[in-house]
Amino acid sequence: MLKREEALELVKKHVKSKNLIKHCLAVEVVMMALARRLNEDEELWGLAGLLHDLDYDYTKDDPGSHGYKSIELLKEYDLPRPVLDAILAHCEKKEIATNMERAIYAADPVTGFIVAAALITPEKSLSVIDTEFLMRRFKEKLFAKGASREQMKSCEELGLSLEEFLSLSLDAMKTISKDLGL
Repeated sequence: MLKREEALELVKKHVKSKNLIKHCLAVEVVMMALARRLNEDEELWGLAGLLHDLDYDYTKDDPGSHGYKSIELLKEYDLPRPVLDAILAHCEKKEIATNMERAIYAADPVTGFIVAAALITPEKSLSVIDTEFLMRRFKEKLFAKGASREQMKSCEELGLSLEEFLSLSLDAMKTISKDLGL
């Protein structure tokens, strides 16, 4: 099976935007935190998070093929089917059926939402924001409007309240704040 270091090299090879690489790292760490919280396989969930946007540069002008191109790029790496299914589920290319799929569906937008929250502070740092700050921003429909509130709220299907999900995600992202530049 593909190791994390190899997966990161694949991301760096196929994803050209530094910000999108940071997004993949953020989704990876949030997925791992969710796996820990739900007593699931952190390595598998992390791989799904890290690789979920592998095809973005190839499909940005053809959103209908987003996800499918990632599966094609990963064909030779013998990844477990749940990882591939999670990649497809994050972009709604398959019906969400498992906790890993539910997790990546919620984790994808929450990372952008948290980054946006950090960037509106004078310090531009994750260290100065907290869950209460995120909950207030969540209620502001125009704030980070590209981050689907519906997707983030789907964390409830995992048995997590929105507040717990935001807290877990923020804490996870703080562990890689240097990598994220925040």
